[in-house]
Amino acid sequence: MKLDVNLTEAIDYTKMLFDDLGRLLILVILDIIPIVNLVVLGYLGNVIKEPRDSKQLPPLDNYFDLWIQGLKIFVAAIVFMLIPLILVIPFASVAVLSWMAIPVLLPVTGILAILLLVVGVLLSFFLAIILAMAIVNMLKKDSFGEAFAFGKIFDVIGKVGWGTYILWLLVIFICLLIVAGIGSIPAVGWILSLLIAPIFGVFVARSASLVYSEVTATEETATPTEQT
Repeated sequence: MKLDVNLTEAIDYTKMLFDDLGRLLILVILDIIPIVNLVVLGYLGNVIKEPRDSKQLPPLDNYFDLWIQGLKIFVAAIVFMLIPLILVIPFASVAVLSWMAIPVLLPVTGILAILLLVVGVLLSFFLAIILAMAIVNMLKKDSFGEAFAFGKIFDVIGKVGWGTYILWLLVIFICLLIVAGIGSIPAVGWILSLLIAPIFGVFVARSASLVYSEVTATEETATPTEQT
């Protein structure tokens, strides 16, 4: 994958938002309303579903369907990041309870608890790295369970190249920091942040979709969403 090509194509795709300022305004308004903003997340899901050669943004309609899709993305992300807690908390609890029952075991249980904490943090970090492709895989395959198809996800990242993939994540993270910096500008930052959020969302969604499509172009069966 050529990172510069990916980012350029994602930027060009995102520019189409400005061809329909009404749609952009609706996305901005929806994005600032709690719970309702899942519609925007669902719309970004449709952006991800668009095939690589798509030259149009998906339509902004069927709001309930978009909300449901946004909810699925949100739940998948939460479950994904809960995995370390689910795996670590039971064992950490046993360590703490053992120490409470037998204080003399503090050196052993203390070390065990620290090790489990380190494992949990490392696992959380690793899962955060692959989360992007997990969500894309779920949407491309139109199946909630595909968010946890680790074999497929690792295969995609492996074909892209772990170094290239992590570099892509780093660039996206830097862009996110820039957007956050704009949002911190006194007086006008919050307004700019509201305007930029859906634009940045479309950019990231399209870029992630292109990363996935780079190595799965012959496998994808997704068709463009209906255009108005």
